[in-house]
Amino acid sequence: MHPALSPAVLAELRRPRPYPAVSILMPTHRREPDNTQDPVRLRNLLAEAKEKVQADPEVSRAERIDVLEQLDRAMAEVDLVHAEDGLAILAAPGEHQVWSLGRSAPARVVLSDTFLTRNLVAAHTAERPHWVVAIAADRVALWGGNRERVTEETGDGFPLVRVFDNPDPERQEQIGDTPSTFRDEETKTFLRQADTGIGKVLAADPRPLYVVGEAAALALLDAVGPIAQQATAQIPHGGLAQADAETVRRVVDPAVRARAEQEVADALAQLDKARGGKGFAAGLDEVWQAAGQGRVERLVVEENYRTTVRDDGDHLVPAEADQTGAREDIVDEVIERALDTGATVSFVPDDTLADSGRIAAALRY
Repeated sequence: MHPALSPAVLAELRRPRPYPAVSILMPTHRREPDNTQDPVRLRNLLAEAKEKVQADPEVSRAERIDVLEQLDRAMAEVDLVHAEDGLAILAAPGEHQVWSLGRSAPARVVLSDTFLTRNLVAAHTAERPHWVVAIAADRVALWGGNRERVTEETGDGFPLVRVFDNPDPERQEQIGDTPSTFRDEETKTFLRQADTGIGKVLAADPRPLYVVGEAAALALLDAVGPIAQQATAQIPHGGLAQADAETVRRVVDPAVRARAEQEVADALAQLDKARGGKGFAAGLDEVWQAAGQGRVERLVVEENYRTTVRDDGDHLVPAEADQTGAREDIVDEVIERALDTGATVSFVPDDTLADSGRIAAALRY
């Protein structure tokens, strides 16, 4: 399975594909006994997808063979043992992708000329992705994180490793996270390179950034470029440039939690400021209409809010999942639509918006 989503990846997934682009979505479960039926559901959805491809007169024989083969390859990559809350299998002529999602998705099979991405977008946003950079005099490591885990990045030139040419014994003793090392001109040059590299990563995929290192390392990084100053938090803690993922996650977790709590407070404050006027929308129907008009400045959603509706032409009305026209992932659709029009999306604990229909927005006009 692919490890992580990013804005660049999501943009790539949204581009048009040769027909048929097949999207298979389903909820998955992390623990027994709920997860025991996941393999059965997956086989049934795969069979449904294959049947649709084979029965579609618009699909040529060559395309049919190709897509069916891609679906089989994708199926072989699915890891339900380590499942999260949702699964997306995407296949089109010449390609396939498998994504594990930290947010549930309704079971469905869709054939189109684009992949169905709204559930991936919502899952990516709900995971609150962030970056962690660990600074040392001889190594700078970059980690991608979310609410549950961090994973070391090995692209974009990371990790940066400093090679010392023929160091003499006295210099050898100085290498490491010591104050004398961070006054060295070569170390300054090394951290300037790191500053530039991190800046490129943030430009391509903006996320909160947590910078970790000895106090002397943080001070030098602060002096050589803008990245340390732009960081969400600086955490004085040495030894993480070579650390394992769980150690890194544990060290940054308090700062990540503090930022999440602050984000919730800021989101609710913005709603309170907008409340009572034309700049406020509450409830799914109002927010859905505002998002469709591009008016949402900040969307606030309870973390586990899901509902099924249908569009009666003017409004969204409650519906059962098996009704014609039922839309089980309408909340994810609203999230994607809001993000597409430049809104900020914040998730808050369940029942926080009980008096606002579980979803609310501060509007631009």
